[in-house]
Amino acid sequence: MFRYLVMTVRTPQFQPSVIDAHYAFLERLRQQNQLELAGPFTDKSGGAYLIKAASLDEAKALAFSDPVHTSGSSIVTVYEWNAK
Repeated sequence: MFRYLVMTVRTPQFQPSVIDAHYAFLERLRQQNQLELAGPFTDKSGGAYLIKAASLDEAKALAFSDPVHTSGSSIVTVYEWNAK
């Protein structure tokens, strides 16, 4: 398994109602032992989370199924990360 940093940045179309679904999504990842860390930015512009996946393609598939992405509320970017 590799680690991937997922960055979410709110768009002008951000829908506050998507937050509960986003948190439920993160909780499912946590229960599947794929989420290591998550949290919002203090300026409320978005947030980041660290996931484990077998490949960059798998990590992107997970991140792009996040409700903040599928609703158009945030731009989601995935980076392979060699965190130590």
